[in-house]
Amino acid sequence: MTPPSPSLLLDWYDRHRRVLPWRLATGTPDPYRVWLSEVMLQQTTVAAVGPRYTRFLARFPTVAALAAAAWEEVAEEWAGLGYYARARNLHAGAKALAAQGFPRTGEGLRAIPGIGPYTASAVAAIAFGQPVVPADGNVERVAARIFRVETPLPAAKKRLTELAQGWMTDAGARARPGDFAQALFDLGATLCTPRNPACALCPWREGCAAQAAGVQASLPRKAAKAARPTRHGVHFLLFDDSGRMLVRRRAEKGLLGGMLEVPGTPWRAEPWPDAEALAHAPLPGPDWRRLPGEARHGFTHFELRMTLLTARLPGEAALPGHAWMNPAEARAGMPSVMHRLLDLLDSPAAAMADRGQDSF
Repeated sequence: MTPPSPSLLLDWYDRHRRVLPWRLATGTPDPYRVWLSEVMLQQTTVAAVGPRYTRFLARFPTVAALAAAAWEEVAEEWAGLGYYARARNLHAGAKALAAQGFPRTGEGLRAIPGIGPYTASAVAAIAFGQPVVPADGNVERVAARIFRVETPLPAAKKRLTELAQGWMTDAGARARPGDFAQALFDLGATLCTPRNPACALCPWREGCAAQAAGVQASLPRKAAKAARPTRHGVHFLLFDDSGRMLVRRRAEKGLLGGMLEVPGTPWRAEPWPDAEALAHAPLPGPDWRRLPGEARHGFTHFELRMTLLTARLPGEAALPGHAWMNPAEARAGMPSVMHRLLDLLDSPAAAMADRGQDSF
């Protein structure tokens, strides 16, 4: 079967392109804005990113402004978007880019800290008109169906990337690489969707090998995932007389690096017995009270279950490595996993426990 012409997709895109905050109708794209949108969109939905993208730009309107900002400011603005290594890489990359400017090629962009092959290709194509096809999940899905690639992911990734790049042999695609990349994104997001693809509306329907064979809904195939292990943690929420809460900042490297958290135990495979958990409390003296229920949060490689103990500290205490913060200010700088933990405070069961139950 002859693959469909890229010009058909570009014609469709010109009529049906999505209106997105980071997508210009006319003019030359700003590489900083393209880069920022691509980083934010990794493993996050367009609906979730839209307002956060606009807010982030208002606070850090240029790559120089982002480079000059303290990490704590960046972490605060990123809170809730998840995958916090992206924010660390974004900040590190901004420092390099502010010093040297944006390279115009994928190879040059990949040399910037934190910019991987996909993001480099996306910025090169959209901001600088380089003839490359950035292969995200949408593009992989479209390629798997057009060429009927039945090898499961992730083993098929290299082949799908090569097939997608093959579209750049077309003169129309080479003339508009940024538009062609975004047309692929839109096709995968709106018509060639993971479930129930709208093949009747697709501009590439006639050249799609998977649609011709009736297997489009089953592609791309994915290898079975191993079950995620469970980890457990106990956290200690301490308030002072003025209502401030005790927080600490996680180490810069590693999971949720540099983010604020409620102090607690390490996260491990075995549940924590009370006596062992209390050894990790920021202070041994307060009358710690366990709140009912547990908070759950799914990370990429494990499922986390957390319990929360609370106490009130009369007077003041300075604890090395910790800080007292207004709860609203602390929440603003915390990741989603900590928000779920703090939500235990608002449960009806917590209100019952506040009458003196579940104390240590």
